[in-house]
Amino acid sequence: MSTKLSDYAYDLPRELIAQRPLERREDSRMMVLYRARHAIEHRQFRELRTFLGAGDLLVLNDTRVLPARRLSDDGAVEFLFLERVGQKRWKSLVKPGRKMRVGATAKIDNITLRVEEITDGGERIVALDKDVDLYAGGSMPLPPYITRASDEKDTARYQTVFGDAPGAIAAPTAGLHFTEEILGEIPHTFVTLHVGPGTFLPVRSENITDHRMHAERFWISQEAATKINSASRIIAVGTTTVRTLESATQAGGEIVARERTTDLFIYPPYRFRVVDVLLTNFHLPHSTLLMLVSAFAGREFLLLAYEEAIRERYRFYSYGDCMLIL
Repeated sequence: MSTKLSDYAYDLPRELIAQRPLERREDSRMMVLYRARHAIEHRQFRELRTFLGAGDLLVLNDTRVLPARRLSDDGAVEFLFLERVGQKRWKSLVKPGRKMRVGATAKIDNITLRVEEITDGGERIVALDKDVDLYAGGSMPLPPYITRASDEKDTARYQTVFGDAPGAIAAPTAGLHFTEEILGEIPHTFVTLHVGPGTFLPVRSENITDHRMHAERFWISQEAATKINSASRIIAVGTTTVRTLESATQAGGEIVARERTTDLFIYPPYRFRVVDVLLTNFHLPHSTLLMLVSAFAGREFLLLAYEEAIRERYRFYSYGDCMLIL
């Protein structure tokens, strides 16, 4: 195990960062990692169900991404609206921050926004001179490594086919590979965790134990908890599902139906209490997501798998390929 930030790094050729999704969701490649024997196979995502057995349960995050990105009318400021916090008041991230100090103003659709407060986390609380839904004219908040503006295709493709609970500002990307047909063939249930701004924040401390996660809200229904507790194996789809399940577990390993926030940071040598198998995309160097997957697969084995994925020209990150860790 390692708690050194520098030990969670790898070099990725920029051309392997997927800038657009494949034409069909189910055409993604799937690298299969066998933890017990440190073996790797190269398969297709559509083969997922062949790795599952009787009593297995797929658990997915059904959050839905909000069209949260807006540009000011003059194009000088980009807003990422996180949530409405009151009548005519919104919490947002802004870029560049130097343009939006307390008291600064900007216009969106000729509506004036004025910065009232800057939070400890750098978010802006802005007041509007008219109460409107800023999501109505927004675009999909594609992550920074996708170096193009979002378009109409992203409205559908940067969204899972099962997303049902609006509230996220980033997609639970491991779920993007599923079609309704594939999901319909596999026993499954849903939990909800609204992916927040913390997903974009890098770890800056060389000792990763000093990093603090932003809290994110999650829900688990009684129906989902019952299914999860009755399953023989839990296959978590994505790191957000892992954090939800591990945050809702009692000491004996039973999942409890609940609604609350979690700031759980998973890194080696974390001992998983619920999740048996993980389906996940490839993650950025130095990210909390890479650390979580390192805790599940073993850091050394995982980084060797990433090296092989680069040699085999896998597509990386949100619109990229996936790995199944058994």
